[in-house]
Amino acid sequence: MTRVEKKRDQGFSLMELLVALVILALIVGLVAPQLIGYLGRAKGQTADVQIKNLETSLSLYLVDMGSYPSASDGLDALVKSPAGSAKWRGPYIDGATVPLDPWEHAYRYEPSPTGGKPRVFSLGADNAPGGEGDNADVG
Repeated sequence: MTRVEKKRDQGFSLMELLVALVILALIVGLVAPQLIGYLGRAKGQTADVQIKNLETSLSLYLVDMGSYPSASDGLDALVKSPAGSAKWRGPYIDGATVPLDPWEHAYRYEPSPTGGKPRVFSLGADNAPGGEGDNADVG
């Protein structure tokens, strides 16, 4: 092998590296927005599943206690006994605390004014009422 042929076999040219980088940038530009959208939907779906689990736990609480937790007790009544309640047979969910929503905010709890089923919900990524996409309320 001559010296020129040996040098040519040692690595990539600058043009080849630039073409590879452009191809990678195009792939990332096409895939990243779809992936981000998927992750946003996944968080909303996770919140929905967690809310359904909390509602099931509230139903178990209702069976034992005869009523849903008060506004002051909130969802914490699922993990620790409210003051003066001998009928409490919890905890009704796993863990020492009520889980946070996928955006690291506390789930909201609103008892029904008529004594019916309470509302459990998350305010989404922005932690404010309303919104669209990742900021939409769940529950």
